[in-house]
Amino acid sequence: MVRLPFDDEHAPLYSVGQVADMLQVQQAFLRRLDEHDVVRPSRSTGGQRRYSRHEIGAVQSAIQLVGEGMTLAAVRRIFELQQQVRELQAELARERADRKTS
Repeated sequence: MVRLPFDDEHAPLYSVGQVADMLQVQQAFLRRLDEHDVVRPSRSTGGQRRYSRHEIGAVQSAIQLVGEGMTLAAVRRIFELQQQVRELQAELARERADRKTS
């Protein structure tokens, strides 16, 4: 069975305009998220931002945090810390699995 791009949550399929309409935010807000390294979408060959479903989820989280009063720098740091926690959890799971097989 052929895997289609929209089956992949990391496939960059959506333009800034589409995401802005979807999430009811200004395109300028999405550009600011990119400029502040909060959500960095892929770029098309023409240099246009293209968002994946995964990145759209991150934008939704950023919108919620900004709505709660967080700055973009704070949102970026929260995302970084969440990524570190995921990495540490994966490392811990690997170590536990290694101990069980030893």
